Amino acid sequence: MSGKQAKILSADHIDDLLFFAEQTRHPLRNRVIVLLSVKAGLRAAEIAKLTWDMVLTPTGEIGQSIEVRDGIAKKRSGRLIPIHAHLRLALGDLLASGYSEGPIIRSERGGAMSPESIVIWFYRKFGALGFDGCSSHSGRRTFITRAARSVHSAGGSLRDVQLLAGHRSIQTTQRYIDGDSDAQRRLISLI
Repeated sequence: MSGKQAKILSADHIDDLLFFAEQTRHPLRNRVIVLLSVKAGLRAAEIAKLTWDMVLTPTGEIGQSIEVRDGIAKKRSGRLIPIHAHLRLALGDLLASGYSEGPIIRSERGGAMSPESIVIWFYRKFGALGFDGCSSHSGRRTFITRAARSVHSAGGSLRDVQLLAGHRSIQTTQRYIDGDSDAQRRLISLI
């Protein structure tokens, strides 16, 4: 990643963004956009290119995981990401509203949104909310940081976070993780 990193979103930021998305003309779609970013760690291009067959079972139900295929992933780093409960509900609501084939995130004209449209969507929403330093990558960075902070309590390791993020290098994953001074103080007190 070059330049300044996207800001990490707090729980309040995420709540505000979800509330704001609910007030738009396409609340179901926009809620899914936010949750794909913060609860699945998808990049803007992956959100734009995700199709229903990557989340549905053969019987047409929301599956247990998102199959991010090599063809839509950066550097062909496809992966399986378990679907968070909140994202599952939002996907179910969106599925019930109409389409069950093709792109999950559709433009007003019915076709797939472009990756650039997803970037602009986040830019406008963050700007309207006054969230300085946030970008379409903020949700992904938040996802990776939260996963890294929680992975040991789930019995995993940083390697699991790397696989969920679709990074080829653990060093790339580490660059995404934001430090926590409170956690550092607690850690030192344990030594």
